[in-house]
Amino acid sequence: MTNKKPLTVGITGGIGSGKTTVAKIFSILGVPIYFADDRAKWLMGNDPILISKIKESFGEESFSESGELNRKYLAEKVFADTEKTKQINALVHPAVGKDFEVWVALQNAPYVLKEAALLFETGSYKQLDQVINVSAPLKLRVSRVLMRDPQRTEKQINDIIDKQLPDEEKNEKADFVIKNTENKLLIPQVLKIHQALKTKADSGQIDI
Repeated sequence: MTNKKPLTVGITGGIGSGKTTVAKIFSILGVPIYFADDRAKWLMGNDPILISKIKESFGEESFSESGELNRKYLAEKVFADTEKTKQINALVHPAVGKDFEVWVALQNAPYVLKEAALLFETGSYKQLDQVINVSAPLKLRVSRVLMRDPQRTEKQINDIIDKQLPDEEKNEKADFVIKNTENKLLIPQVLKIHQALKTKADSGQIDI
């Protein structure tokens, strides 16, 4: 092991692409993973500076009397309003970025993964050394989400997809693409990238 700063690698993919499943395979290989979306939710309810900014921007009703984040209220305020979505993102994403930096400094590994749904959309990919995009056909993604979250409608899923960059654009921006289709094995793709990233971390060269 080395004490030098780990290579920072983003892993992203649209809803239903299977990025969390892919991240878990990397985890089995011993790669530390920062789940940015989960951490964002935690910070919104626990980071005093972020809490203060949310209250200032969206009102005291953003939190209950006991101090818990009022997710229903915020979702209603933000989801249908593009400007308010940008506003909440402008508060949350910098807080996640700082939290990630602190987390990275505590890791002792050749590289670490930052798993996030909107790496390209928010521009946070620019702070990372490499990015992996998990790609899958649209119909397959929709069917996966319908199976996973039966309370969602196909329209709701397509609305979410419409707010995310198309796979083609993500694939062009990414350093690596994992194809999570029904006829392509995941593990060999992950192992190949894992080896390439370890090589990159050790020597500064990508070998893939």
